[in-house]
Order: sequence, then C-alpha cells, then structure tokens
Amino acid sequence: MKNKNKLKTHLMDSMVVTGLGLACFYWVCESFMYFFLEPEANFIQHVLGPDMFQTWTRLLVLCLFLIFGSHVQYTVNKRKAADDALRESEDKYRTILESIEEGCFETDIDGNLTFFSNPILKILGYTRDELLGVNTGKYISPDTASKMSRITERLRETGKPENVTGYDVIRKDGTKVSLEMSVSLLKDQNGLPMGYRGVLRDVSERKQTEDEKNKLETQLQQAQKMESIGTLAGGIAHDFNNILMGIQGNASLMLLKIESDHPNYEKIKNIEKYVQNGTELTKQLLGFARRGKYLIKPTNLNEIIEKSSSLFARTKKEIQVHTDLHENLWTAEVDRGQIGQVLLNLYVNAWQAMFNGGDLYLHTANVILDRSYVQPYKVEPGRYVKISVSDTGVGIDKETQERIFEPFFTTKEMGRGTGLGLASVYGIIKSHGGYINVYSEKERGTVFTIYLPASRKKVPNENKAASAAIIKGKGTILLIDDEKMILDVGIELLEELGYTVQLAMRGQDAIDVFQRDRGKIDLIIMDMIMPGMSGGETFDRLKKIDPDIKVLLSSGYSINSQAAKILQRGCDGFIQKPFNMNQLAEKVQGILAKE
Repeated sequence: MKNKNKLKTHLMDSMVVTGLGLACFYWVCESFMYFFLEPEANFIQHVLGPDMFQTWTRLLVLCLFLIFGSHVQYTVNKRKAADDALRESEDKYRTILESIEEGCFETDIDGNLTFFSNPILKILGYTRDELLGVNTGKYISPDTASKMSRITERLRETGKPENVTGYDVIRKDGTKVSLEMSVSLLKDQNGLPMGYRGVLRDVSERKQTEDEKNKLETQLQQAQKMESIGTLAGGIAHDFNNILMGIQGNASLMLLKIESDHPNYEKIKNIEKYVQNGTELTKQLLGFARRGKYLIKPTNLNEIIEKSSSLFARTKKEIQVHTDLHENLWTAEVDRGQIGQVLLNLYVNAWQAMFNGGDLYLHTANVILDRSYVQPYKVEPGRYVKISVSDTGVGIDKETQERIFEPFFTTKEMGRGTGLGLASVYGIIKSHGGYINVYSEKERGTVFTIYLPASRKKVPNENKAASAAIIKGKGTILLIDDEKMILDVGIELLEELGYTVQLAMRGQDAIDVFQRDRGKIDLIIMDMIMPGMSGGETFDRLKKIDPDIKVLLSSGYSINSQAAKILQRGCDGFIQKPFNMNQLAEKVQGILAKE
C-alpha cells in the first residue's frame, strides 16, 4: 500500500505528466471546437484535424504545451523542495537552540529584545510575554550596564564580535546570576547597524566552584607560608632565649656579690626586668611558631572565657561584653594560660577596632567537622569546641586579612604594636591541634572563629600546692649544652647553689662522662637541641645506661611536641631558658627530692 501511495505521489509530481496533461487538455478542446465548427466531419477528422496542416499544427502546439507544463511543474517542485528544506532546517536549528543550555537572543539597535530562545526564559525567570520587546537594561546590574555601554560602542566602531565576562543579570525573583556572553553586530542590507545578536551561558555554578577552589588554594598557600614563617620565628626565639639566658645568669651572679645598697644594684635589677620583657616577646614568637604549650589540662573553655571577659570588661568599660556560652560544652585539653592569652589578644584587638566603644560578642558551641571542611587547615576531622569572638568595629579589608596572622605585621603606627599579638594567637591555636579563621567587612565588624579539638576527659578538681622553699643543695650535676655561654653561666650558678658540676657540649661527650662517673652523678641538666646526637637520643641512651638517673630538660623552646615526648619517656622535669637562680634552684631541689 505504501509503495502504491509513493508511486502515486511521484506520478503526480512528474514534470512529464504535467506537460502531457496540459497538451491532452489542449487537444481535447481543439477537437471539440472543430466538432462544433464542422459537425459533418467524421470522428478521425475531429481528433486529428481536417488535413495534414491542422494535424501538424496540433502536434506542434501539443509539444509546446508539453514543454511549458514540464517547466511549470519543475519550478513548482523546486520551490516546494526549497520550502521543505528551509522548514526542515528551521526545525533542526530550533531544536538545537532549545536543547542547549546557552540562550540565544537578538535585539534592535536600542537593546529591545526581538528574539530569544527558551533557555533565556530559564536563566532570567521571566515568561516569553514578559520579555518580548523589553529593553535588556531592565534586568542587568548598573555595573553591567556601564560595561555593556562601552562594549556596544566598540562593536559599532569595529564590527568585530566581543566576548563579555562578568555579565551579571537580575532574575525576576531578585537574585543575581553571573553570565558569559558572546555578542556581535547585526547589519541591514545597506551595511548599517540594525541590532545585536548574542549567546548567553550561565556560569554561576562554575564561578562558585572556581571561587571555592581559589579559596582552598589560598588557604593552603597561607598555611604553608605561615608554617615556614613559624619555623623561622621559632628558631629566632630559641637563639634569642639562649642569649637572654647568658644575660640573666650573669645578672643573677652579680646580684649575689653585692648588697641592695650598692650603686649598681638597681641597674642589675633593671637588667633582670629587661630580660623578662625579652622573655615575654620570645613567648609570643614561640606561640606563633606553635611551640607555646606549657601545661596541658582538660579544661572547660567557658570558665576561661568567663574569667578573661570579666577582667576585660572591668578595664574597658566602654565595651559591652555579651556572652552566649554552650551549657554542656565539650572538654578541651589546652594550656589554660596560653588560651587565656589568646582570648585577651582577641579582646584587645576588638577594642582597638571600636574607637568610640561598641559590643563584643563571645559564643561557644560543640561542632563536628568533616574532612572536606578541615582539609585546608591541616587538622583532623572530628569533634571540636568552637569559640567565636565578634566585634562591631571598623572591620578589616581583604588585603589585611590575608596577612593578619603574620609575625611583625601590624596596621598600627610605629611604636604602637609589635605585630605579634595575632601571630601568637595563630601559633598557639595551631599548637593545640586546632585552627583559627577571620571574617570581616569594612564598617561591618570582625569575627574570629577558633576551633579546638574536643576531649572526652573530665575536668579535674585541682588544689594548688604551696611552693617549695628555695635552699642550697649538695650533689654532682652533669650540665649538657652546645652553647659555651650557657655552660659558663650554668656552672657558676650551680656552684653558687652548692653543687659540683661536670660539663659536656655534645651528646656523645655526655655519655662518655656519665659512663666514667656513673655512680657520682646525681642529676643531669640537658639541652634539648644539640648538633649531632639530639637531646631525645641522648636521653634515651643515658636512660639505657641507668634507668634511675634523674634528668632535667632545658631549652630555649617551651614545651613542644618533642619536649613532651621526652617527658613522657621518663624525663623528670623541664625548665625554659632564660631562668634565674631561684627558678633553677627550685627545679633542681624538686627533682633531687623525689624518691
């Protein structure tokens, strides 16, 4: 049946059949006309004509009609085929335009929409009736309008297509969408500009992904930079503490030789004060270098916040302090003094940002952070205690936020700050296995958020013991340090306290001395950082020789992870340089008094 219909269609569309049909129609009309003119003629004469001339004339005219009819049919078929091809092409490209995510549009020279595909409706959130004839300036932001004005002017001048990034439009619901656009100039038959044609694509998700990726990369680079700066700062603080140790030791020795009414007594006491000031400075550096933990205890951070904020509120009455502390806050294992320093630094930073007074908001919460969230900060996922310190100050610009935790970076005028406050905050939090970030907008205030690992240990009840009396002692002490200055000062201090002192500058030298005089040495005071054999290795080898030997660890660093590990392996105590004679005597006496 289909083949018959197809054959019928081909026959109807045939040019020959059309021409033949016209010729036959002419022949029949001619025969009828002759029949009426010559009714006495026979049938053959009616059909072929009365003579040969008439017959050939009919045949010639028939051929002419055949040619004319064929040409007419050819023209009709060609036009129909062109119309079908055009219709098919239109359907094809309309389907393509409607199926792709990009939206196509055309406008007149004034920017009024004359054509747009369905994706445009999806991107902008309008209906077709709402958009048709509307000027594009209605749904673009002021910045984008200014940018497009320059681009269309350049288009009319050059005629070259333009690619536009950051084409922000306002959807019907008021939300902003970021687009990319390719736009070209439309010209009329005379080559004059008549409008614009463009292709839009929604890049909001891609831009958000790129922004998040850039943010992660920036955070990672910042963490690596801070790690490098922290290592440098820690080394500087360690060496500086050794120098302060030499100054402090000599000052202590001089004070032993003079009375309080000596003309130089007060000057030497001033030297001790300056050494203490220098020690506070190195503590901040060590805090930044993540070597700032001294004594770690399970702690309810709410208690530290309440005490520190109460003290701050009493001294800065122009600041209103508001607390929102979680009632069942998880415990965190922290150095309470260091966390108190962190909070006070943040309070002071907030106060300096609120020139005419303001509000300080303190908030705590229990949070669980997944791996994707903590990855840029190089900490482990899990349970954390969150502390937020918010102010209503002037805010911080983005450039300053990128450098805010760097040591010696400050926005204060010369002499008003060391640039170590927030650097030490960063280092102390990192040394506790947590992290800190900052969010701020100009004239909108600043929020510092701290995350510290939560612990399942309970907060202990503590009763402070009275300090032991400082007295001189007896015994032999092996002093190990690679700095000659420390050995010179140390031997004099210990001898003044009544002890016999033996010296060693390296780990191997100390082992040799200890093996030789093993039964005579009562205590070893050992530096942690030494060339060759480290303090940790030296300690392990000494303990292997005599498991009962008493060891006091000494370092220009505070208790960091390395010192903590040595203490966990059985070291009897730690003393940080610089220390004075009283501090040394108390430590030595306390360890020797142990059973």
